[in-house]
Amino acid sequence: MKVIVDFIILTILYLFIFYKKWKVKGKDVLFVNTTMYIYLSFVLYFTLMPIITSLPFIFNHPYTPMNLVPFIDVTFGRADFIRQIILNVVMTIPFGFLFPLIKNKKPKLLKIVFYTFLLSLSIEILQPLIDGGRSSDITDLITNVLGGMIGYIMYLIFKPLTIKILNYIKNK
Repeated sequence: MKVIVDFIILTILYLFIFYKKWKVKGKDVLFVNTTMYIYLSFVLYFTLMPIITSLPFIFNHPYTPMNLVPFIDVTFGRADFIRQIILNVVMTIPFGFLFPLIKNKKPKLLKIVFYTFLLSLSIEILQPLIDGGRSSDITDLITNVLGGMIGYIMYLIFKPLTIKILNYIKNK
């Protein structure tokens, strides 16, 4: 129920700021940017929400530092590590695919790695701040970056088809 506040704020931001800004740039830009906005909203939902209702309590719990031992859960067979790895990879595939479309240039793989790393690092740093029951892990960072790389490779493979679809949307 608390996440409704976050989604209301995200909807207001979209309608009164982003939608107007993107709409004047064309239907194709509006489509790609809105798709990225929806994607990032769901990333927030699964990783950080509720945010707004948690803000007053950020300093009411100890901050758990990031686990800096990569794949420790795999090594010790803890929890559902395979599921976590797969979900972290899958979560950032759309980012790696959509980011070049938003930039409207062909960024290099290293740029995608860098921006995926920044997105993931931001999430990993904020998770324990917003919710004392959550932790951050270097494995998540690594697997998120891998997902961004896979998304970028998919972008390269499907670029001709994607451009055709966007041109169709633009001219419709």
